[in-house]
Amino acid sequence: MTRRRILITGASSGLGAGMAREFAARGRDLALCARRVDKLEELRAELVAAHPGITVAVRGLDVDSHTEIPAAFAALRDELGGLDRVIVNAGLGKGARVGAGRADANIATATTNLVSALAQAEAALQIFREQRSGHLVLISSMSAVRGLPGKKAAYAASKAGLSALGEGLATELRRDPIAVTTIEPGFIATDLSAKADDTRLLVPLDKGVAAMVAAIEREPVRARVPAWPWRLVGVVLPLLPRGAVARVS
Repeated sequence: MTRRRILITGASSGLGAGMAREFAARGRDLALCARRVDKLEELRAELVAAHPGITVAVRGLDVDSHTEIPAAFAALRDELGGLDRVIVNAGLGKGARVGAGRADANIATATTNLVSALAQAEAALQIFREQRSGHLVLISSMSAVRGLPGKKAAYAASKAGLSALGEGLATELRRDPIAVTTIEPGFIATDLSAKADDTRLLVPLDKGVAAMVAAIEREPVRARVPAWPWRLVGVVLPLLPRGAVARVS
């Protein structure tokens, strides 16, 4: 099935903008959300100039304003004449050691990455249930595979919760005409990963996004991308002793 009308949150930069470019090159119509409307307008102009046959709708949205999400999604659905896929991508990478006096950063990360993702899933699935079709995509992280220490603890916990949400929804909807996919990317070069302490496994943005989009198009329940080395990491990481996890993370 070709999902022609695709909504992406957090689309003003990074993985969201990268996926928008990749789907636009495939001739898809797009609904793009983010807080930075000026960046969305620039991206829309770029995409329409490169691919004149597509429609690109944009809307300012702060996903932490949970009550605004259903109206934003509904307005974009109406502008495109329906939604075939919603990609819950907006995320936050702040973090500090728990108990170190930066509860604000950890709570903000947990809120955006899990609670706000749940709010987006609620709005998307309401539309899909009414349509009796659709594809919900949750952009999680390889950090979901194992609890991580230090400043990554809240981030890893939030992404683990998001992956669990995706698994639960996929199980619930296994016999419905609604698909649910959780994508767990490894280290892909974005503004967030630029702050990483170790960049040895970092892959270029275009390669990482291509792997993500290829996986999304296959519509599996879960995909770890790029496949190498992250499928192997997903098997090995849960088995490592805590001391080894502390060293590699």
